[in-house]
Amino acid sequence: MKNEVIFQDLGQISYQQAWNHQQCLLEEVIAIKKINRQQPNSSPQKHYLIFCEHPPVYTLGRSGSKSNLLLNEEQLTAGGFEFFKINRGGDITYHGLGQIVAYPIFDLDCFFTDVHRYIRYLEEIVIKMLIEYGIVAGREEGFTGVWLEANSSQPKRKICAIGVHLSRWVTMHGFALNVNTNLAHFANIIPCGIEDKDKTITSMQQELGTEIDIQEVKNKLLYHFAQQFDYDYAPAAATMQK
Repeated sequence: MKNEVIFQDLGQISYQQAWNHQQCLLEEVIAIKKINRQQPNSSPQKHYLIFCEHPPVYTLGRSGSKSNLLLNEEQLTAGGFEFFKINRGGDITYHGLGQIVAYPIFDLDCFFTDVHRYIRYLEEIVIKMLIEYGIVAGREEGFTGVWLEANSSQPKRKICAIGVHLSRWVTMHGFALNVNTNLAHFANIIPCGIEDKDKTITSMQQELGTEIDIQEVKNKLLYHFAQQFDYDYAPAAATMQK
């Protein structure tokens, strides 16, 4: 039997609320896993896929440096930004409206136990979805995420950042895809700690020159998630209180 993944679209939600929700689901999945190890097949394992958008916020991964945040506390407050140091991998990134943030809460014991393969799968989902919009993207050696090659007028551009955390092979955090994102907000950080002059940040809107239907992008991502991880998903409305 294929795995079943429960989908939740939380819409616009604060970073703290989404983080708390992820943690609750992670603990639920781990608890089921422990029970099943003591009493095999007593309860089907659950997997979740969350989509959401956050109000402007900068997050710093466990291997990052706060020096890559170019604003002080007063400037953060004045600009309407939040800041969190969190437990995912990677350095600093920005989340804001017009960006699709995907948080898979998957028990990789039910798929495969290989974190590098898992990250490649997340990248592949975004790469395949972007092709549907005529955006040719790929990977950049030595870096995670999804990138566009340099051309005669632009350097290499990162369109999707990835940072994950695993506990007992259960995943949390995930990727942030720039759809209609305000790219000016990336000027307040050294994105992902990458200071190369030949690399920058982009969005689908920036590449295509028009605002993108974000719900359409979500639908396409859902399809590619199910295809890439070979599962059946059961869409469900989010019930958490915002």
